[in-house]
Amino acid sequence: MALPSERPEATAALEVRGMTKRFGNLVACADVDLVLRRGEIHGILGENGAGKSTLMRMLIGLALPDAGSIAIDGEPCRIIDPHHAAGRGIGMVHQHYSLVDALTVWENVALGEKEHLDPDATRARIRAISERYGLDVDPDARVRDLTAGVRQRVEIIKCLRHEPRILILDEPTSVLTPAESEQLFSVLKEGVRREGWAVALVSHKLDELLHASDRITIMRDGRVVSHVLTADADAPSLARAMVGRDVNLFSASAAIGVVDEAALAAATDAAKPGLPPVLEITGASVRGADGEILLDGLTVSVAPGEVVGVAGVEGNGQEPLSKVMSSLLALDSGSVRVDGVEVATGRAGAMMHAGVAVIPADRHASGCVMEMSVAENLVLSSIERYTERGVLDRDAIRKRAVELIAEFDVHTPGPETPFGQLSGGNQQRAVLARALSVGPKVLVAVQPTRGLDVGAIEYIGERLQRAAADGIGVLLVSTDLGEIAALAHRIVVIYRGKIIGEMPRAQLDMERLGLLIGGSTGEAA
Repeated sequence: MALPSERPEATAALEVRGMTKRFGNLVACADVDLVLRRGEIHGILGENGAGKSTLMRMLIGLALPDAGSIAIDGEPCRIIDPHHAAGRGIGMVHQHYSLVDALTVWENVALGEKEHLDPDATRARIRAISERYGLDVDPDARVRDLTAGVRQRVEIIKCLRHEPRILILDEPTSVLTPAESEQLFSVLKEGVRREGWAVALVSHKLDELLHASDRITIMRDGRVVSHVLTADADAPSLARAMVGRDVNLFSASAAIGVVDEAALAAATDAAKPGLPPVLEITGASVRGADGEILLDGLTVSVAPGEVVGVAGVEGNGQEPLSKVMSSLLALDSGSVRVDGVEVATGRAGAMMHAGVAVIPADRHASGCVMEMSVAENLVLSSIERYTERGVLDRDAIRKRAVELIAEFDVHTPGPETPFGQLSGGNQQRAVLARALSVGPKVLVAVQPTRGLDVGAIEYIGERLQRAAADGIGVLLVSTDLGEIAALAHRIVVIYRGKIIGEMPRAQLDMERLGLLIGGSTGEAA
């Protein structure tokens, strides 16, 4: 595929031609061409599974290509491991942090260094990098005490300590607030301007690439489908190239990172006013085994037919809230009421029998049993309906599974297929089908579209809205502001285990929402 014409000042720092990587029968990258230029931020756009991360892993030496070539500053080279990549001036900030919580910032930065350990020199180097790029970090702070945004700064400092000339960032804003994301982009632009970095910014979010990049390469199914200058691009054309079809930017905002505040605020499908709450969580407080505050007087309610979005950076109480609603964690104080009746917390099955269904954040860990069949997974929440004197009624289970597979369009060879053989999107459809099949009063959906492609995200979102339209109260817990803004009638913000503010979608203000997520209550205090 032809690359867009180079500007005179743009010198190629890294050039990839025909890069191919296979994992068994799966072709993760197929004949990929890419040029990263000095003084530019190059966006790498694509859905989950498009091949973006595999390509970057080959550039950093974490995966070896089956075919293709790499040239750095015009010189052919073969990158065999991350140390070799660092020696050639390539650094990478990974999507998942590689920090040791119990250590300080300077100790984490020093990890893996070959030279003699010099704490004072390491601290001084951290301060110098922090001052140069506006990365405010205390070298002596414990990592476990840092916010997600500051941890991201530590990862960047670890990378910049080696003075890379080519910088790769893989989904760097996935756990950042909007303000923290803006700070990150400012650092990148400063490095590009002052140091002449060549930056690869990997993302599935259209808005941040349109805002931060100079060029964009779009990948789909392991192949490059388009190279464009950012100045010539717009959200609809990028979305179409990314997924291979026209995309409804409203319903797919969570998948592609485009939030149209005016359009979302104008969506007047709010829940009917005046109905008493179907779910009331009041003063919920929990401490962990080490005394850490997990929930701190959290209070939130949901009315029948209402979608309440719980927004916040990961690690602010979402997991303990989910565990309470799954009967896996007991409150130290506070209460949970369903239809006005208090439900015992931490008692197995109590929430389910009260009418609460939960879509867990990790379907593999707690949402399904991979070795069991699709049919068995679909009836796990209501297995007593298909049991007589301890014996399973296999025919009844299969009949019900066939009905749910058809109703929720689960693509599977048959109900007896092992659940683990389904794609991620179809696994999540099955988890959603099971949750809704029991006729719940309340549906708690925790990160329901994480790791899914655009089509699956659109489908899950539509089913959650349909559940609300049928009178179910939906508590949507998500770290994705696009998802929250698109689906919720009312948005509440969780910070350090408590709800610190809220707004109806009709008054959607993404800037204020971002401040709340960062812990700044402002007028919502």
